[in-house]
Amino acid sequence: MNRDEITMFGHGVEVATKLKGSTSHDQLLIQTSESFSGLLLFAIGFLLLMVAFVKDREFQIFFAKGCTLLHVSMAIWRVYFEQKLEDLAHDLPRLVVGDIALALSWVFFLVYSWREKYD
Repeated sequence: MNRDEITMFGHGVEVATKLKGSTSHDQLLIQTSESFSGLLLFAIGFLLLMVAFVKDREFQIFFAKGCTLLHVSMAIWRVYFEQKLEDLAHDLPRLVVGDIALALSWVFFLVYSWREKYD
């Protein structure tokens, strides 16, 4: 599956055509952005793998608080800035709900670790 097929699957044919960029400079910027996004996802996955093996409960709580803040910030970013992009606005509710759900998963981890700490 190439990049265009993934974009069409996620956004639809019309939006995917608009997101490709009209000039070669736009296309290069979009490809660079997607490459950095992939690199960032890899780095986050690697970081989560490393944190999973840390036995220090206080560090894991600190990490979970940071992840919660990150997901809430991402949801706020989507509401305030991505809604201005009419091509991506129809995906906005689904993405915001996903960000809030991920933040809640970290909150549940914090509640679980708090329960273990005080039992």
